Amino acid sequence: MRIIITILSVALISLNLLSQNEQSQTEGSVSYVTSQSVYVKFESTEGIQVGDTIKLVKDGKLIPAMVVTNSSSISVVGTPIEGVILNTGDKVQAKVNLMPEVETAEPTEQVPAIVIDVTDSTKMKAKTEEELLNQERIRGRVRVASYSNYSNTGAPFNQRMRYTFTLNAEHINNSKTSVDTYISFIHSNQRWNEIQENVFNGLKIYNLAVTYDFNSTTRTIIGRKINQRMANAGAIDGLQFEKMFGKFTGGLILGSRPDYQNYGFNFDLLQYGAYLSHDLKGEHGLMQNTVSFLEQTNNGNTDRRFAYLQHSNALVKNIYFFASLEVDLYKKVNEVAQSTFDLTNMYFMLRYRPVRQLSLSASYSARNNIVYYETFKSFIDKLIETETLQGWRLQVNYRPLKFLSVGVNGGYRSRPSDPNPSRNLYGYVTYTRVPGIDASVTLSATLLETAYLTGNIYSIALNRDIIPGKLFGGFSYRMVDYKYINYEINIAQSIADLNLTWKLNKKFSFGANYEGTFEKPRTYNRLYANISYRF
Repeated sequence: MRIIITILSVALISLNLLSQNEQSQTEGSVSYVTSQSVYVKFESTEGIQVGDTIKLVKDGKLIPAMVVTNSSSISVVGTPIEGVILNTGDKVQAKVNLMPEVETAEPTEQVPAIVIDVTDSTKMKAKTEEELLNQERIRGRVRVASYSNYSNTGAPFNQRMRYTFTLNAEHINNSKTSVDTYISFIHSNQRWNEIQENVFNGLKIYNLAVTYDFNSTTRTIIGRKINQRMANAGAIDGLQFEKMFGKFTGGLILGSRPDYQNYGFNFDLLQYGAYLSHDLKGEHGLMQNTVSFLEQTNNGNTDRRFAYLQHSNALVKNIYFFASLEVDLYKKVNEVAQSTFDLTNMYFMLRYRPVRQLSLSASYSARNNIVYYETFKSFIDKLIETETLQGWRLQVNYRPLKFLSVGVNGGYRSRPSDPNPSRNLYGYVTYTRVPGIDASVTLSATLLETAYLTGNIYSIALNRDIIPGKLFGGFSYRMVDYKYINYEINIAQSIADLNLTWKLNKKFSFGANYEGTFEKPRTYNRLYANISYRF
């Protein structure tokens, strides 16, 4: 295994690619959207927890888009973050551990607190701090998945295959070199010609990187990787350098952006920048402040120049505050380049937990279109004229009993040109251990009102272990009723979902899911199956 990994790392270096992270990204797609809730399909939701943030993949960037409120084996439902518009089919990513945090069946994955080296029968020497820091850890996954869609509308049968490979090889052969990768290949039975025209229409490289740790405070990364300290920049193809000095962390990046059409490599889209971060650890948590600057170009011409400021604060007990500001420093009007200082986007979020059972949160966002003056110059005027989209969201979660939790959240979103603002209200009740069936049951309701429609969604979901530790199943049913304001059109749908996950052994698992949407006289069917192997 070490020989294989070493060969792979050399190949990656020759391709000038990058990374190292204990977590990886798993990709999903939006399957159903209301103004209150978003439903996302994944190959597996293992490692995704309630409260996690799902990010939208847009123009090579990861944009925080929704917060998970419930999940099954291959899908999650969540509340959208104000200011982010999600549509059916949009690609999203969630950050997950490649392996569970605690794996009692595989104790060899855990890092021992003390490691010793037996040199002979009478002499034992503790490993140095550097040896412990550079201890090899290799984890990965290979997965094959099938998505099938068919209906009674006369539309042709469609099947999409997806192959994914993830690898996190830390400190290969106990060295200072690590390899991190997440690659997928997708093709369908109807659009193979698109892949023949350009392999990147099917091949998606989300992460492919080599990291070299000079010491515990200095590292360099070569390849494709999203820098978490300036994630708003999206994936970076090239070189990253980071240095810690005391409570400060500084970094430089030099490379290119992924192609905005197919996420392939495009070295005409060069970018470079720097960031500085300060971490302060308190009794109750961490405060982090980051400021970054980035210049993005297209064929040598400035495409966008901006600064990003981020603040996260958990120093006060039971309170968490997050804020981010994005400021554009360049604009080009009538072919005249100018320096500017325009606040493009801002987001504020406050969460308060007065007692363990109760959580309160509020957020505000104001977003404008991000303008790339060279890439989108053919319709730049339309982008510039777009008005600011503002949104508020309030959320309350309460657990009055050990197995009972309830929650409600409401949102308000508006743009000056909209005939009416959008409002939504969502509430749920979950009981995680129903007597007699030992299952988790969730009842929820969504009420929404937009400038164009009103609607109600009612749902019930049941999940349980069928064979503890081996077979998990779930079922959900949703009733959807939409009414379009400007048209005498009502849409009534019934949506049923059935899923099973079977853990064949410690390394192999199999999952299957059926979702049917029944809308008289039409019926839409979706089948999903996957098998995965972990090492």
